[in-house]
Amino acid sequence: MAAICVFCASSTTLAPGFLNLATATGAALAEAGHVLVSGGGRVGMMGAVAAGARGAGGHTVGIIPRQLQDREVADLDADELVVTETMADRKTLLIERSDAFVVLPGGLGTLDELFEVWTVAGLGFHPKPIIVVNADGFYDGLLAWLDRAVADGMVRADAVKAVTVVGDLDAALALL
Repeated sequence: MAAICVFCASSTTLAPGFLNLATATGAALAEAGHVLVSGGGRVGMMGAVAAGARGAGGHTVGIIPRQLQDREVADLDADELVVTETMADRKTLLIERSDAFVVLPGGLGTLDELFEVWTVAGLGFHPKPIIVVNADGFYDGLLAWLDRAVADGMVRADAVKAVTVVGDLDAALALL
């Protein structure tokens, strides 16, 4: 059993396919015996992944900053809800409490979390797997930018290799 952190959108205006992917991710992690670690929200894909995990009998850990909890978006059904003072504290705990990271489609917050965990991995602060699920080519633009950044010498090629990109949930689960 491992603690798997899932980064994904918390937006409430998502296409149903993304919500289905999140629910399936949570359920699959629970069925494999993993603990879900998430950003502690109950909305969007973040809420769907947690509900999917609990629906399949899984244990969920949510880590949310107080300001978001106060906005009443906290996943109060989480088996363990940790409230932090800042977003930075939240990201630190997400990294500390997780054995691996799965990144589903998401917005700025998801990218912030991805780049935080990726940067500290590239600097040698942790060796934990980071898996990006490029569902429906969602991250194609980001991957093209990374190729350009490597070609222009802005990003080390070995740093890019710290992340594994897969096309679907089954491939991500196979890596865990």
